[in-house]
Amino acid sequence: MFGGKGGVGKTTCASSSAIWAADMGRNVLIISTDPAHSLGDSLGLELIQGELTPVPGVDKLTALEINPRADMKEVSTLIGGSPVDEMNLDGILGSLPIMDDIKDMSSLSPPGIDEAMALMKLLEFIETEHEFDLIIFDTAPTGHTLRFLNLPETLSTWIGKLIKMRLKLGKFFGAFKRLFSGSDKEEDRSLEILEKLNEAILRAREDLTDPTKNSFIVVMIPEEMAITETGRLLNELIKYEIPADNIIVNQLYPEGANLCDFCRARQKMQERNLIKIESIFKEKMGKNIIKLPLFNDEIRGIENLRKLHQFLIK
Repeated sequence: MFGGKGGVGKTTCASSSAIWAADMGRNVLIISTDPAHSLGDSLGLELIQGELTPVPGVDKLTALEINPRADMKEVSTLIGGSPVDEMNLDGILGSLPIMDDIKDMSSLSPPGIDEAMALMKLLEFIETEHEFDLIIFDTAPTGHTLRFLNLPETLSTWIGKLIKMRLKLGKFFGAFKRLFSGSDKEEDRSLEILEKLNEAILRAREDLTDPTKNSFIVVMIPEEMAITETGRLLNELIKYEIPADNIIVNQLYPEGANLCDFCRARQKMQERNLIKIESIFKEKMGKNIIKLPLFNDEIRGIENLRKLHQFLIK
């Protein structure tokens, strides 16, 4: 998983790493979970959201940009029923003679649709068979990522409320049958489905915290705001016990370059901030710091992303 502040080069680093891994013989899938997708732009090809697309020029690399609204319909494969977000709770609850506090459940919907869909895609590849042996997630900017990290607990709470509501409704819950099972004739499996989803979410949490299965790579630039945001992100990763050993510091002015006065001043600023980064994240937190230079041209397209390997992967 690659994450960090917006505009620091997460997608570039994720794409370059995916190409390198595929060139080394891994069967790789790279998934963009950022609502404002740039994965296709980085790879230099057009991706249709929600569709697995083989990347031309790179054997064993497939790309996917998530379409949250469309892909939510596919969640049924994980839980054996229709997607939960299609429940018309307001219409059904409004017709039932139940207490006002239970009617409040009508306002429930899966919290954070973009983050929820990212989690569901993670669940999909944990719970079902697939051909990939490495999956790289190009995550959304820090705020989205922090919500994603908190999502298993949030969704468990939400599912818990639905289960509680299910028990309170008792015989009235038969009206929900079609929304979960898709058929009047089928047995009411709502509790079973909710419990399955909850179990899958807990398994996803286990995989996210397992250092043999997952690694979070933080991407940042040598600026004060990025240092602060990276510290906040790392604290959350530690809180949720998600492995994160590597930090990429991107867009460094190259040493020895013939710079103008403005660029030289920027370089001095970067050097001061790099000392802070080394002190805080390397010396105090034991993180591995990977330094990437600022290039003359935009790093875009397969061959340019391959050129980044010599700096990104050692």
